Amino acid sequence: MLGKRRRLAILAEGSFTPLDGKTAVGVLRYRPDEVAAIIDSTRAGRTAEACVGLGGAIPVVADVAAAAAHGADALMIGIAPVGGELPAPWRAAVRQAIERGWDVLSGLHSFLADDAELAAMAAARGVALLDVRRPPARRPVAAGRAAAVEALVALTVGSDCNVGKMTAALELRRELAARGVRAAFVATGQTGIFVADRGVAVDAVPSDFVAGIVEELVMEAAQDADVVLVEGQGALRHPGYSGVTLSLLHGAAPAALVLCHQSGRESIRAPRPRPGATLPPPADAGAPVIPPLADLVREYEQAAAWVRPATVVGVALHTLDLDDAAARQAVATAAHATGLPACDPVRFGAGPVADALCVHLEARRRHATAT
Repeated sequence: MLGKRRRLAILAEGSFTPLDGKTAVGVLRYRPDEVAAIIDSTRAGRTAEACVGLGGAIPVVADVAAAAAHGADALMIGIAPVGGELPAPWRAAVRQAIERGWDVLSGLHSFLADDAELAAMAAARGVALLDVRRPPARRPVAAGRAAAVEALVALTVGSDCNVGKMTAALELRRELAARGVRAAFVATGQTGIFVADRGVAVDAVPSDFVAGIVEELVMEAAQDADVVLVEGQGALRHPGYSGVTLSLLHGAAPAALVLCHQSGRESIRAPRPRPGATLPPPADAGAPVIPPLADLVREYEQAAAWVRPATVVGVALHTLDLDDAAARQAVATAAHATGLPACDPVRFGAGPVADALCVHLEARRRHATAT
């Protein structure tokens, strides 16, 4: 991972759940062979499988020393708390990892390498503090150039944050690759970067340049791909994160969109405050309601068309909280409500939405040949 074979201890103290431990879960799903242990003292003694439904027998342990006993040789920060600061209680674990000579991998907004104490400790022991959320120095402004690439560009968009946009893109890449389609994944968040070993965490880029960075990423990926799958972020209706969604939508200039949604979620999840922070309640006591999926399809297509027309080609559901029968019914309901192919790409495979992408890819090729 990130240029070196590692055995990771993933720090997810008090948060190793499917929704709160997003980074930990993503790495477990796509790079499980590099995970030695999960650190969460509140769940120590259990397995990753028992806590989040994947990861098999990878142990959940109480601290860095226990992770070392299971063969860990690097520490990864496995959650991204609101605000992106290193929680004060976690500092001891980072120090202990550095003292053992471990590299520390972080996707926090606060950069470990800029922390004078931790940086001095790391330098003294010859270890690396790898902050994958650090933005690139360049600051390009988008100009619609991604719309001209030959590849079919598909962006995952959502009804809310944390509804499976990265997972849908990665599962679609896997399905398309199995069909012999050259598919590239563009990581736009810290978890995607850990999985793909490349990308840019766009929520750390100054807002004027997010679309330009995404444009560059898409143009680079399109050089060796038939389909470019761009990891979405945020949601158009989210009061805090709509800006990054719109920047991705216009910078990537996709021709295809995949709408992602967690079955049963009826309202936007409000961000949790940082540990110790005191925030006033929202002006409106109720969280924004998620509208019907058919309405979201129209909204995303309308917003995309301000720069480049795009079509929602399918729906990807997150059905973790449902049993198989209820999950299949949720998929069928979403397909009926939108008139689009739907799937849970993890549970039942990404085939129906991959089929739709292949249809659009072939139509694109026929049009190119005709002109």
